[in-house]
Amino acid sequence: MGDYEFKKSDLPKLKKITQPKTVKKKLHFRRWVWGVILACSLIVLGYSGFKIITWQKENKAIANQMQEIENITPIIEVEDNADDENIITEHVNPPAEEDKNNDYWQYIKLPLISVDFTELKAKNNDTVAFLSVGGTNINYPVVQTTDNQFYLKHSFDKTENSAGWVFMDYRNDAHNLQDNTIIYAHGRANSTMFGSLKNIFKSSWYQNTDNYIINLSTETENTLWQVISVYQIPTETYYLTSSFGTDESFQKFLDTIVGRSKYNFNASVTTEDKILTLSTCYNKTDKVVLHAKLIKKQAR
Repeated sequence: MGDYEFKKSDLPKLKKITQPKTVKKKLHFRRWVWGVILACSLIVLGYSGFKIITWQKENKAIANQMQEIENITPIIEVEDNADDENIITEHVNPPAEEDKNNDYWQYIKLPLISVDFTELKAKNNDTVAFLSVGGTNINYPVVQTTDNQFYLKHSFDKTENSAGWVFMDYRNDAHNLQDNTIIYAHGRANSTMFGSLKNIFKSSWYQNTDNYIINLSTETENTLWQVISVYQIPTETYYLTSSFGTDESFQKFLDTIVGRSKYNFNASVTTEDKILTLSTCYNKTDKVVLHAKLIKKQAR
């Protein structure tokens, strides 16, 4: 046979013949990988879109309920010198009279709030109180049921909603206060529920002493509470104890929660006091906690 003369037109055929199979496999693998990445991205994008739509829908439902609650809930301020002689205001566990620098004497002058529960109870018979916290957006009716799970995923009208609602620990009695009354809610990113409780860590909140007061109104009495401690802590159950068997264990509890506080609130606390605890999530592992002591109450 004679010598074969190589022509440029044969180059594509040559490349096709000489291309290693491993290169083809690599190209195929890359296409497969990019296909998987694209598919996963579309799934994540779709799920994120669904979550955003659900979040907005739930927020709108909460906003509508809050507007309705505001419309049907008369809230009035009540001074100590009420005209009705049947209304008796009691100052709770005051410090020694000579301790005039104690902030208790300043806060005891502030008015209570009184809430008409008629329409609230008609909307939700689990309603046990109305809570208002200084320096936050917290102005909510408080509900209570037989566990601490239901209102994590249900709103005031008892429909499913990841925003949940503000609820009292099932072990507490709103009409017969125990050592420690505990109220929970989700710390929503849009500042609803207990989302604005994080404000207590801002210097602007601490510098305004008017923020150190909480109003809690129930069907039987109106109460005023003075903040004694605020802190962030990894999730635990110790501060969620509702009753203590002895003065010694209660005093240890009081010393612990006051010792944890980020700020000094110039408040004296004894085992004669009643404590109110507000608890919410700061992040996935930590909690935001506020403690206050009862300083004034008024029977209704």
